Amino acid sequence: MRFNKTQALRGVAVVAVTALLGVTSACGSDDGDGGGSNGGSGKAEIVVWLNGADTPDDARAWLKETFEDEHPGSTLKIEQQEWEGLVERLTTALTSADQTPDVVEVGNTQAATFTTVGAFSDLTDDLDSLGGDDLLPGFVEAGSVDDKTFAVPYYAGSTYVFYRKDLFEKAGITEVPATMADFVAAAKKLKQDSGQADFSGYWLPGKDWRDGAAFLWDAGGDFAAPDGDGWQATLSSAESIKGLETFQDLYTSASGAPADANESDPVTPFCAGKIGMMSRPGWVYGMLTDEESGCPELAEQVGVFALPGSDGEPAPVLLGGSNIAISAKSPHQDLARAAVELMLSEDYQTILAEAGLTPAKQSYASKLGDDEFAQATIEAASNAKLTPPAASWATVEGKFVLEDLYSRIAQGGDVKKLAAEADEQINSELN
Repeated sequence: MRFNKTQALRGVAVVAVTALLGVTSACGSDDGDGGGSNGGSGKAEIVVWLNGADTPDDARAWLKETFEDEHPGSTLKIEQQEWEGLVERLTTALTSADQTPDVVEVGNTQAATFTTVGAFSDLTDDLDSLGGDDLLPGFVEAGSVDDKTFAVPYYAGSTYVFYRKDLFEKAGITEVPATMADFVAAAKKLKQDSGQADFSGYWLPGKDWRDGAAFLWDAGGDFAAPDGDGWQATLSSAESIKGLETFQDLYTSASGAPADANESDPVTPFCAGKIGMMSRPGWVYGMLTDEESGCPELAEQVGVFALPGSDGEPAPVLLGGSNIAISAKSPHQDLARAAVELMLSEDYQTILAEAGLTPAKQSYASKLGDDEFAQATIEAASNAKLTPPAASWATVEGKFVLEDLYSRIAQGGDVKKLAAEADEQINSELN
């Protein structure tokens, strides 16, 4: 999430988040065996929280083995967390030296909630050694406040469209869509041609606001905008309503996904011929071609393209990705920094790139390759957007305001009425 330092980050919203977190300082802890921002260099077990399945197993294995080889007597333990409920779990864990993980992965849209209240250690003096200007600038800004950096880039990843070439051919679609109108028409044509109620011309679960954001933004709308020292929700604007209506039209006419489901893994129905197109991050290709859980026999039938916008350029999809940070309460600050350095190393980032994740350093972009998947990754990222850079934005996500909005729209609700209700909720959280 791109962070605008000129926007107010203190005041009522930050006070509320500070109370929630129960932390008030950016300093490292002095608890444990030599904690503090420069302490904790003795032997210890370093706990790293990684979220979801994005980080491939071989990267995890490399990190653990390399760290333990370089720090004899110390161990590194990776604990996987699920994205749902992450903010609440971090809120609890980061307040105690006894409970806190040492290194945490946090979504780029969630970072400001924790950086603005001192939950993470100050990494400003480490920026040059970690990559300096080579680090993805938007993700550095996402982890920065008051000219100090508390979270650094881990990886980026914009979604792009996976499609079944054989199903395109069966439906008489000879070219990939070049505009948003073409895309919507193709999704409806695939659905109509299938004759199946549970078939998705475009996989779009009702709660999937992250992919749904592209239609909002393509129409010129947004979730919220700066308003003086605060924020004003903008889902009720004419542009936003148009984008939300496109989402509703797509769901009603082209999706077979449940209205009360989130963007859970659609690999199985895709392999079963139940999905014509779906927006997913690049690493999903590895899942599709996996011998055990995917459909490697269909690899030649899988194509990709960047979601097209109304102007024929790539649509503004959500720029996903993560930052990594060191808990300010970690009693093992030096060892935690060593782990972060390894996670930003060329060897580790290369593994991420080979799995379809955009590396944290711009100079490693070539490691994505030069095939159609790499090209789609680059094109999708070229016009990607971020959620509003509000310090309390993570609380909006944490309370599922957008999941509820999009799900109710998918179920046929009045778009204008639902947007107005969501605006009230967002304003309450951000101001």
